[in-house]
Amino acid sequence: MKTRSFLGLILAAVCALPFTAGAGEFPKGSPKFITSYRKLLSEQKETGKPAIVIFSATWCGPCQTMKNKVYPSAAVQPFHDKFLWAYLDADDRMNEKAKEKFAVSGIPHIEFLNAAGESIGQQVGSNSPEAFAKKLEEILAKAGPVEEKKVAAK
Repeated sequence: MKTRSFLGLILAAVCALPFTAGAGEFPKGSPKFITSYRKLLSEQKETGKPAIVIFSATWCGPCQTMKNKVYPSAAVQPFHDKFLWAYLDADDRMNEKAKEKFAVSGIPHIEFLNAAGESIGQQVGSNSPEAFAKKLEEILAKAGPVEEKKVAAK
C-alpha cells in the first residue's frame, strides 16, 4: 500500500512539471507582459492605452493554454501594441488587492480596462485565438481611440 501511494505521489509530481517549469517565462511571440498591477497602472497613465489584466496560475491548464497558444497566436499579435498587458499570478499575495478589486473567483480571469483603469469587460475561462481576437476588437471599440487620449493627456 505504501509503495502505491508513493508511486502516485511521484506520478503527480512528474505530471505537474510541464505547468511549473519556466512559470515566469513567456513563449516567443507573446505580448510584452507586465507582472505588477502597480506598474501597469503607472504605465497606463504614461501611455493612455487600455489594458488587459490576466489572472493566471502555473497549475491551471486553461491558463497555460491561453499563455502558450492564444496570446502569442497570429490572430492576437495585431493587438499586442494596442494594449498594455499584465500577467498576474493569482497565487501571489502581492496580487490579492487586484484580485479583490475585480472579484476574481475563477481563472483564467481576464479583466479589460480603459485608459482610466476602469473595467470595460471581462472574460473568465479560455477560448480560441480567433475568439479572443474578436473579443479584443470589441474591447478596443469600447475603449475608444488611444491617440485622442494621448493628445488630451499632453
